[in-house]
Amino acid sequence: MADRTLAHRAQNPTTTEKLNLPPSAAPTNHGKTVAAWFTTYAVVIAFTIAGLGVAFAFEWMFWVGLGLVALSLIVARVLVSAGYGQGGAKTRANASKHGGH
Repeated sequence: MADRTLAHRAQNPTTTEKLNLPPSAAPTNHGKTVAAWFTTYAVVIAFTIAGLGVAFAFEWMFWVGLGLVALSLIVARVLVSAGYGQGGAKTRANASKHGGH
């Protein structure tokens, strides 16, 4: 007589699960790309300028800071399109030149 208790079924599953693995290994640079570094520094500097504009009540400085944020995001997209982002051609070539890290 077969054991049909819930505990037995939980410990002895009769079906197998399909593994959903990624098609390839993830990049080993942990997001440390030229595009990522540029975006981080440019946005922080631009927001600092906008914040100083608010602190010192310079409306023009606030708008210049926000304009620089928009400009830095556009340049970041251009860098990613040029291959300097995660998985880009230039990033992969640089990683292979330095042993994959």
